[in-house]
Amino acid sequence: MRAALSTLLAFALAAPAVASEIQPADLDRLPPADVVFLGEVHDNPAHHAHQARAVAAIRPAALVFEMILPDQPARLPADRGDAAAMARALDWDARGWPDFAMYHPIFTAAPDARIYGADVAQADLARAMGQGAAAVLPDPSLGLAAPLPDAVQAGMEDLLWAAHCYAMPRAAMAPMVQAQRLRDAALADAARRALAETGGPVVVITGTGHARTDHGAPAILTRAAPDATVLSVGQMEAAPDTAPPHDLWLVTEGVAGRGNPCAAFGGTEG
Repeated sequence: MRAALSTLLAFALAAPAVASEIQPADLDRLPPADVVFLGEVHDNPAHHAHQARAVAAIRPAALVFEMILPDQPARLPADRGDAAAMARALDWDARGWPDFAMYHPIFTAAPDARIYGADVAQADLARAMGQGAAAVLPDPSLGLAAPLPDAVQAGMEDLLWAAHCYAMPRAAMAPMVQAQRLRDAALADAARRALAETGGPVVVITGTGHARTDHGAPAILTRAAPDATVLSVGQMEAAPDTAPPHDLWLVTEGVAGRGNPCAAFGGTEG
């Protein structure tokens, strides 16, 4: 059985268009890759526990966080065991991310890993929505100046519209796709830089949507650094109807007591 699983995982890495469901124990023996994207639903504690487990097994040279701005790692205390000091240094609570206690074990799972931030400043997001993502990250290797195929553009707009509970005009989604592309490219660019500076492996902590292999950060990184091997692990709270756009994926329970996430938007869930 162990040999069969290893063969399956190796195939999944070689053929990322075919997603394979795994179990938490499989996080201890993920296929080797230069860059591993570990997706999450941000407020799900199980997802962060799984990420910490995978990080401990991978022992990365670098950790890239969607939640951290590029200039923030320099402020981190030397003692990563002090969760309160780390949260203060990252201005965590004020920036609106879920409880830092869920993320702290990821940092301590790789105590010697270099930390990189890949979040995007609000001013840059606004600029991307008004002028296009390439206005912020013009590096041609990231591909942001090229328009997306019509089907991909429409699919991304649909996903963002659903994520905002259909409470915004559908026409407002096109600029938001530019913001999404900028976020994806920032993650890919930070991962590429981390790999070049540390030699890898690199683990990227990000939302499962950004970890998509079709048009997310892994796709941009593969284009920008074609010699790098990339693995995407998605986490979700319900079994998908079709294979999701990840090399490997896990299904977990949702978060008890979360309530209706659409209430804040004044919209609906469907």
